[in-house]
Amino acid sequence: MINIKLTIEYEGTRYYGWQKQKGLPSVQEILEEKISQITQEKIILYGSGRTDAGVHALGQVANFKTCCTKIPLEKIPLILNRLLPLDIRIKKAEGVEESFHARYDALSKVYHYYIFDNYKNNYYIPILLRNYTYSIYKKIDLIKMEKAINLLLGEHDFSSFTCTGSNIRNPVRIIKEVQLIKKGDIICFHFEANSFLYKMVRTMVGTLLEVGYNKIDYLEVKKILEAKDRKMAGKVVPARGLFLMQVKY
Repeated sequence: MINIKLTIEYEGTRYYGWQKQKGLPSVQEILEEKISQITQEKIILYGSGRTDAGVHALGQVANFKTCCTKIPLEKIPLILNRLLPLDIRIKKAEGVEESFHARYDALSKVYHYYIFDNYKNNYYIPILLRNYTYSIYKKIDLIKMEKAINLLLGEHDFSSFTCTGSNIRNPVRIIKEVQLIKKGDIICFHFEANSFLYKMVRTMVGTLLEVGYNKIDYLEVKKILEAKDRKMAGKVVPARGLFLMQVKY
């Protein structure tokens, strides 16, 4: 029995998230089907965590165990990529210890959220960006957003920034790094945390945009955190701008 770790990227546009769902297309289900095809075994694939419908990944990690030792590890990406749809790609396959688990061994995850600043573009968005960014059409204050995003650093109860539908009991998370980067018309929100709650990144970005639009003062972000009340935070921005960039072990 060998344990194989995969690094995966996918475009989430046409999938109902990572996790298998009855009657709905998911990334996990397609991968399990194709891996089982090449190993001639029923494979269970363990992901580092869920991504929601429409969310993309450039560095999702998953592992599976197999008795099939005939396929060289370095050939697995090549073989699988020939079988997989073009919006799911295997970047790397490597052997790991039998005890390795993609979810439980993860130390932190890095997410990016991308916004297309359409304020001066007459509602024009490049066609190749329409499924990968969230467009905004109002003037935005980046300096205030930078001040606000730094208030999210550290260990906090993020109850105000999650949505109903999660079965996680402990809402405390540790955000290790935040950045706000603007290049041309693209704004990137960078978050690294030990883990994230359900729709946490998208709610944080929605709240930061409220600061950028001058609807709330940047210091309100601290009060929203302390309130532990979802009603205090901003709206959940669309999934299409969210990317799982990396899982660290």
